[in-house]
Amino acid sequence: MSVASALAELDREISGCRACPRLVEWRERVAVEKRAAFRDQTYWGRPVPGFGPADAAMLIVGLAPAAHGANRTGRMFTGDRSGDVLYAALHAVGLASQPTAVHPGDGLELHGVRITAPVHCAPPANKPTPAERDTCRGWLERELALLSPTVRSIMVLGGFGWQALLPVLAGVGWAVPRPAPKFGHGASVTLQPSVPGREPLELFGCYHVSQQNTFTGRLTPAMLEQVLADTARAGGLSPTAP
Repeated sequence: MSVASALAELDREISGCRACPRLVEWRERVAVEKRAAFRDQTYWGRPVPGFGPADAAMLIVGLAPAAHGANRTGRMFTGDRSGDVLYAALHAVGLASQPTAVHPGDGLELHGVRITAPVHCAPPANKPTPAERDTCRGWLERELALLSPTVRSIMVLGGFGWQALLPVLAGVGWAVPRPAPKFGHGASVTLQPSVPGREPLELFGCYHVSQQNTFTGRLTPAMLEQVLADTARAGGLSPTAP
């Protein structure tokens, strides 16, 4: 089976997961109650799989789908303000075909980049529990194992994703230093392979594109674009800026 076919099968399996009762109840309740602005729309209301090409050289790891964003549209960071910021920055550095992400049929394509999350269901208050993170870990492990022939760099959005990702990387073929590297905006670390056939992996930290960070100026478009470009170059891609 090709990597593309295996990823497509993984995405189908993820979208049918019902392992975490609290998340299942929440995501489905939100999909029925809806936000007033989207009352005429049919919500996805299921786990949201990764998005991007099967031969991605760069991976972006977020936190979890937003209740009225990806939980509504069914595509990572699509249909909410966090996604507006992320895709505008991806387009600015030449990694996305357009600066907006409205729905899965809007024509958006990513260039050499895939986006995923350690938790695939929308959580209440955007806060998954450690147990929910751990329950979802197997999906990320399988996704990274499939991407391992091509992925060379990862940008992690926020401390939750950073902490969730490190043990996954250790489990699929990269040596994580001890003590574990700490998350920070602009933090970077090179992980050496621990199994034959792997290449070194460059890991970068970036503040999450949450409204709390972008509205307060803690994360500006320029800051986001810089880490995106740095991560892309580390992955062997050629960003247009900065």
